[in-house]
Amino acid sequence: MEIQIRPLQITDYDGMLKSMHDAYNDDPSETWLFSDIETLVTLFPEGQLCVDVDGYIAAVALTIILNSKTTKLESSYDIITDNGKFLKHDDEGDIMYGIEIFVSPKFRKLRLGRRLYDARKELCEQLNLKSIMAGGRIPNYHNYSNTLSPRQYIEKVKMKEIYDSTLSFQLSNDFYVKKILKHYLPDDLESMEYATLLEWNNIYHEPEAKSNSATKKTTRIGLVQWQMRLFPDIQAFYDQIEFFVQAVSDYGADFIMFPEFFNTPLMQPYNDLQEIRAMQKLAESTKEIVAKMQEFAISYNVNIIAGSMPVKERKKLYNVSYLCHRSGKLDSFKKVHITPNEVKYYGLSGGNDIKVFDTDAGKIGILICYDVEFPELSRILADQGMEILFVPFMTDTQNGYTRVRCCAQARAIENECYVAIAGSVGNLPKVNNMDIQYSQSAVFTPSDFAFPTNAIKSEATPNTEAVLICDVDLYALKELHEYGTVKILKDRRKDLYKIQLLKNIT
Repeated sequence: MEIQIRPLQITDYDGMLKSMHDAYNDDPSETWLFSDIETLVTLFPEGQLCVDVDGYIAAVALTIILNSKTTKLESSYDIITDNGKFLKHDDEGDIMYGIEIFVSPKFRKLRLGRRLYDARKELCEQLNLKSIMAGGRIPNYHNYSNTLSPRQYIEKVKMKEIYDSTLSFQLSNDFYVKKILKHYLPDDLESMEYATLLEWNNIYHEPEAKSNSATKKTTRIGLVQWQMRLFPDIQAFYDQIEFFVQAVSDYGADFIMFPEFFNTPLMQPYNDLQEIRAMQKLAESTKEIVAKMQEFAISYNVNIIAGSMPVKERKKLYNVSYLCHRSGKLDSFKKVHITPNEVKYYGLSGGNDIKVFDTDAGKIGILICYDVEFPELSRILADQGMEILFVPFMTDTQNGYTRVRCCAQARAIENECYVAIAGSVGNLPKVNNMDIQYSQSAVFTPSDFAFPTNAIKSEATPNTEAVLICDVDLYALKELHEYGTVKILKDRRKDLYKIQLLKNIT
C-alpha cells in the first residue's frame, strides 16, 4: 500500500466522486459538483488536499482563506461559502477555513482524517496564517438534547464522558471550541441545527511577515525500551506493540524504534529445540509481524523502525531491521557484522548492503547493535547524507551495553549527526540464550555549542521499561557542517586516506 498526501487536481474528480458517494451513502445533497472543485482548485490550489492510496482518492479536505477583519466568522456555512461561489476567499486573508473533509469508509481504519488535519496545520504554518477555523457538527447531540444544553454536551465530550464522532476527533487534533453556533446547517437534525466554531492557533504566526519557510526543522523521535516478557499468543504481542505505537503517535512523533530481536519472547514454544532451530522457527513469523507493523505505521502515521527480526533467505539466516514508512513503503537493512555468539548459537550470516533511506522526516541510516562498533559503516552513511542514525540493539550485560553506547556516542560526534539507540530490559527465563537484558536507550548529538554540553540529547532510566521521546533539530546539523567550531566531515585529509564502499551486494 502506497499512501500519498498531495494537492487535489481537477482530474481527480471522478475518483473523488466515488469516495463522496461511499462517505455520504449516495446522498446527492452532499455531493460536490465538478464546477465547485474547479473553482476551489483555481482559487487556492495548495489548500485542496487529497489522500491517494494506490491511485484511489481515499480522502479529501477542502479549504479557503478568509479575512477575519472583513468576514463574520460566526456565520452559517452557506454564508461562509457564498452557496458554493466562495466569494469570501481572500489570498491576503489571515484565517484558513475548513469547508469539507471526508474519508471513504473503506479506508477509515487508516486514520487518514488525522493526516489531512496535520497537512492543513503544516500549510497554515507555511503560509503564516493566524489560525485554522471550521464549523463542526455535533452529530450525537440529538441523543442528549432532552437533558443537556449544547454547552453541557460539549463539556461532557471534552471530558470524554460522551463520544461524538466529529467533535471528539477535532478536539483530539488540538482544536478548541471558540463558540456555539445556531442554524449553522439548518437541515442538520442530528446536531439539532447546532454546531461548534472550532479553532487551531498557529503559534508560529508572525503578524508582520508574509510567509514562512516550507522546510521542516524539527524531527521527533520515539524510542521503546522494551520489557522482555512472555506472551500467551501473538495477538498479545501485537497489542503490546500497538500500545507503544499509539502512545508515541499521540505525541506527534515522526519515528518510533523498537530494539534488536524484540520478538524473541515468541521463541518460548520452541525452547526444547536447539537454539538455531528455535531461531529458524521464529523466522517463520517475521513476514506476518512486518505486515502488522506496516499496518500500524500507516494507521498511526509514524515511521517505524521495527527493531530487528530473523529472516531466512536462500538457506541463510539474517538479522534484519525493517523501516515501515508511514506512506506504506517498506525498506530493510541486514546486520552486517555478526557477533561470535550469533554465529555459534544461531548460525547467522552478515548482510552486504549499506545505504541511507530517504524519509519524510530526514535522511536516516540503520545499523544493528554490533555494527555501530565499526566506524567505517557510519562514515559511509554520513557521506551519503545521513542525518539520524538509528541503532536497535540487544545486550545482556552492562559491559556489552557500554561498548554499544560509547561507540554510538562517538559516531554522533565524528559524523556530525544524531544517533538514537534502543534496547530491551528484563529477562526471559524460558527462552534459551535470551535470559537477561541490560539497556539504557538514548539520543546522542554532535559536540558543539548548538548541542548539549555532554552531547546527550536525552536518555531513559536504565533497565526499566519506558518510552523516550525527544526532538532533534536538523537545521542545527546543517549549520554545524558549515560553521561549527570544528568541521569533522570537511576537514578530513582525503589526500592521505579515505573510506570507500567497495560494493553493495544484495
